[in-house]
Amino acid sequence: MKAKNQHVLLGLEPDNLLAFLALLGLLRSLETACPSWLPRVAWTVDFPPVRPVMNMSEPVTKGEIVAATAKGLSELALRHEFEQMIDLKMSPEDAADRLRNAVRSDSYTADLWAALISDAAIRDRNKRLEVEPTPLCLLFGQGHQHFLDRLRAVPRQTKLIRNRTSVSEDECLTEALFASWTRPDPTNSFRWDPHEDVRHALRATDPTDSKGKETTQHGANRLAAVGLSVLTVAPRRRSGDVRLEVIGGSRDEIGRFLFTWPIWRDPVSLATIRSLLGYRRLEDEVNRTALGIFDLLRTRRISAGKFMNFTRAESVLR
Repeated sequence: MKAKNQHVLLGLEPDNLLAFLALLGLLRSLETACPSWLPRVAWTVDFPPVRPVMNMSEPVTKGEIVAATAKGLSELALRHEFEQMIDLKMSPEDAADRLRNAVRSDSYTADLWAALISDAAIRDRNKRLEVEPTPLCLLFGQGHQHFLDRLRAVPRQTKLIRNRTSVSEDECLTEALFASWTRPDPTNSFRWDPHEDVRHALRATDPTDSKGKETTQHGANRLAAVGLSVLTVAPRRRSGDVRLEVIGGSRDEIGRFLFTWPIWRDPVSLATIRSLLGYRRLEDEVNRTALGIFDLLRTRRISAGKFMNFTRAESVLR
């Protein structure tokens, strides 16, 4: 493999929320393992298909990127420790204690918990006060799918058996980053991939019986679990109630959750991406031009029976 300063991430489609979260997780993992590389990302907006391009301060091979990603990812995954909790269901007092303890721990643990809950956004659940979880949490125990259980287990799962064959960590990450996704893995997911949308509309057969429904892209889900830590939540008053919002998130006129991310031209850092997600004036053409923003993509959270999913993102500007 040739060492070079730029590598196109063919697997990370621009309109897939799971892919975007995986991109955030990739940057966070590389910054942890090899900060001297100064990883930056741009998009191939002038050379379709649009994909992210990883820029490094020195020539590296794809294999070196994967090895460094695996190292950083494994280090961060060890901090996904939630004791005996399996779902994001807790009292305001418990939430406040966990947030205080996270701040006393390390920056990544603090970021992770700050992306999950706030003790100031509270809802009444069957006469019991609970904090509201991040809008990106789609799992609450339905179908035995538990969010914190997966957030702990998936990023730590370095070994995988696929069709009775052992697949290495490096293979899974290489497939997620540098190849078109085929979703061959029996990994528990977070339902961030629009491929998992099982709505019946316009389909001749029941999509819940689809053969590929239960398979995922393992490497992408591992990276996305870490990428979630970038998306800090905060309480915000809306219609007289205090609700939890997340950077990049918004609500439509009937209260449905939307998540929007930019597609930009020039190489930027993870910190810059975080700032762009929190900037609420990107729909203004003057601001986009000044910041080198080519497009804005928006996904919508939907319900399919007792399950939730995210749609394919669509351009806000067209």
